[in-house]
Amino acid sequence: MKYRIVDLSLPVEELTASPPSQGEKTRFATVYRTPGHWQATWLSLSAHTASHVDSPLHCLANQIVIGQMPLERVIGEALVLDVSHVQDMQPIGLDDLRRYESQVKEGDILLMKSGWSDRKWGDSDYFTASPYLSEQGAKWLADRKPKAVGFDFFQEYSAKTKDFLPEDFVIHRILMEAGIVIMEGLTNLGALGSRRVMFFGAPLKLMGPEASPARFFALVEPE
Repeated sequence: MKYRIVDLSLPVEELTASPPSQGEKTRFATVYRTPGHWQATWLSLSAHTASHVDSPLHCLANQIVIGQMPLERVIGEALVLDVSHVQDMQPIGLDDLRRYESQVKEGDILLMKSGWSDRKWGDSDYFTASPYLSEQGAKWLADRKPKAVGFDFFQEYSAKTKDFLPEDFVIHRILMEAGIVIMEGLTNLGALGSRRVMFFGAPLKLMGPEASPARFFALVEPE
């Protein structure tokens, strides 16, 4: 059977912004040699730029670095949870998630679709005006025991500001303490429909950082 590949990754360009906590922008430094064509580029960017995977070290001390993340944690059968009815700056809570109670299986990869990144990636309010996940919603997800959860919106309310404390990252902590991998910066989830898909979200094998950019994609069976 032939599968269709659906790209779920955000584009990264020079000057792509990092989250407010860092306030930096991506830089490309490219050199060339001639005659003929030879090009090499040095990248300077946050490990949390655009589409990326967090290791638990992001918010929990003495945890594995992203390069130690088993690929089995970010590859597998995935289910899209459609929360696109939630408005800007509004919480996603129990009433928005309970309708998926019978569909979610332990060990799933859950992909939260708000449509936010499709509409707002690259805009100045991408990080500050998105819907966000409520604490109750995070606990509901944790209780379902997925192996990973991906978001196409800025799910941590406290991360919208620059002056948060580590203890304010409650959504990350709830999920990470439950052993759930967090994947951020997905897009194009509407292309997956409501069917289950095979999802891939492999980060770079960086031995030190707590996160890494990743290329997210899914294999979808033909209609």
